[in-house]
Amino acid sequence: MLTETHPQALRIAGLLRERGEKIAVADGATGGLIAASLLTVPGALDFFVGGGVVYSFRARDVLFAQPREAYQGMRGASEEYALLQARSIRDNFGADWGIAESGSVGGSTHPTGAPAGRSCVAIVSPDAEFVSVSETGSNDRIANMEDFTRAALAALEKALAG
Repeated sequence: MLTETHPQALRIAGLLRERGEKIAVADGATGGLIAASLLTVPGALDFFVGGGVVYSFRARDVLFAQPREAYQGMRGASEEYALLQARSIRDNFGADWGIAESGSVGGSTHPTGAPAGRSCVAIVSPDAEFVSVSETGSNDRIANMEDFTRAALAALEKALAG
């Protein structure tokens, strides 16, 4: 559980504030931990516009407002799926940046058969797109959620630092 300001989120907030830009977040297998980490920073409204936990097709449809055909041929926990989500969350929330994580945390079978411990993070900025994949090889659900969140925040900080 978060009990203090997340140090990496503080650095990310500083970079977004320097730019005068805002971010929207689509948490997947991270279960809201990316957004929660960013929201530990006081005054987060300066850089954070919102987002959601995308854990069902219904949540995906509401948050991204994409036609079902947009996902045709895509699988969850894939680079292209995360990228579509990052673009959609940014655009639908009117942010400058979008970050989306799609993964398989383990403890149960992923609906698309993605292996436990696989996470794809996509970040879209006003002028670039970044995708990273991490694999823990673990079926430990809680540890994977934490690892996926750390990887997502590290990728976001790297993208912002350019």
